[in-house]
Amino acid sequence: MSFLDTLRQWDDAITCVDRSDLTEALRIFLDIQEPNSKICFNIGCLQLLNQNLDAAEKAFDCSICKDEHLAVAFFQRGITFYKQNRYEESVGDFHLAFKALRGNQLIDYKALGLRYKLYACEVLHNMALAEAHLGQWEKAQKNLAKALEYKTDAKLSIIDRAMQSTLKQKLFKAVEFPSAVLFRPNKHYVAELEKKDYLGKAKVVASVVPQDHFSGFAPLQPHVEQEPSGPKEPEVLRALEGDPHIVRYEFIPETSDELAVVPGNIVFVLQKGSDNWASVLFNGRKGLVPYNYLEHLEMSLGGQQKNQLIEPPSRVPPTRPERKQGTSQTADNLCIVKVYYKFNFAVSLASGSTYKTLIEKISKKLNRSPSSVTLSLASDATSALNDNTDMESIWSAQNKHITLWCHTKEQPAENPQNNETVLVALHSYESTNPEDLGFNQGDKITFISKINQDWLEGHSNGNTGIFPASFVEKVNDQ
Repeated sequence: MSFLDTLRQWDDAITCVDRSDLTEALRIFLDIQEPNSKICFNIGCLQLLNQNLDAAEKAFDCSICKDEHLAVAFFQRGITFYKQNRYEESVGDFHLAFKALRGNQLIDYKALGLRYKLYACEVLHNMALAEAHLGQWEKAQKNLAKALEYKTDAKLSIIDRAMQSTLKQKLFKAVEFPSAVLFRPNKHYVAELEKKDYLGKAKVVASVVPQDHFSGFAPLQPHVEQEPSGPKEPEVLRALEGDPHIVRYEFIPETSDELAVVPGNIVFVLQKGSDNWASVLFNGRKGLVPYNYLEHLEMSLGGQQKNQLIEPPSRVPPTRPERKQGTSQTADNLCIVKVYYKFNFAVSLASGSTYKTLIEKISKKLNRSPSSVTLSLASDATSALNDNTDMESIWSAQNKHITLWCHTKEQPAENPQNNETVLVALHSYESTNPEDLGFNQGDKITFISKINQDWLEGHSNGNTGIFPASFVEKVNDQ
């Protein structure tokens, strides 16, 4: 499914939500073949409203696998577990949601298309409630005391009432996500879906036909037998970076460093790799596109093509080339592995992966050495996995969802501040897309990941997004 088709269905579903037709909205969302993290989140919210808790859990699992930094998805999955009376898993997800806030009082998701603010105090409130159901009253009181430190508004007096109930060992109400508040597509992208008539209706101004009624303002000019010769092309046509190419086939990215393009787009190839992938520049963004989806374009003065006729592309695109580095697996071949630890989390990897691949991915997630991590099929560690385990039978016995328990030998020193990289903004950057992170000169930004050589992902002022690497520099260790 193309990006435009996905965007159109997303917008249609939101229109149904606005007129309170939630059933039709859910049907449209489920028809989207390759939903992104935000669409999966919307599906989970609608399933949660319908009390389809198992379906909601799977949708939030998918959303988290596609974006492991989406704190609100952990919050909603924690609510789902709470409604299923799975309080230990609920505590784990609320803990992950609070961790994703990275010490901020709130995250405002308005820039990403969600009209909602996730408050740290509300996350801690629900974590304390789940612990209260488990009879862990002291932990609940500590989390509520911590929630009072993050309290930002007088209207959040619910934290005070919850603390009074906990002291009496009485349960209290959970803070739930507002109904029918969903991620909306970028309004600028949606506006481009409608065809625009820039020329308008033609009007007769002057004509050689006698029956036409008009008021002439200039005499007819004599017919020119031959067209004037075009201007001589300068030796250097224009100072453009890269080699111009025209896109012949639609390309849908599968990783964050790839770029979405459609037939007719003009891109500038900066570098072509030996694996048949090209680094291109398009609309100010750099990314990877298969070179066999492109065709070299001769540019002349005024942006016209020189002695070249562009034929319509064939309907079937060429085979997608293999990536030498950072090769991603297709969604059909991915398996979700849910891991129970001191907190719960999920990872995705190719079905049929070896034990070594599995243990390396989970140990990297926990920031532990593989030798200190033990995985088992049961909570008591009696069915521990090792290099001799028949992984093929485990993969085949499950339907793309495997549950494991994790145990570690030693407890690492908890010092998260040493693991964080802090950047400072050299210039102000204004976000132009929902996924961008805007900031002002001098702002501190917490580094999350590197998208490619030109773009980074980070967190600042309660928002998470991507931004140009050239706009920031690393803060010296203090």
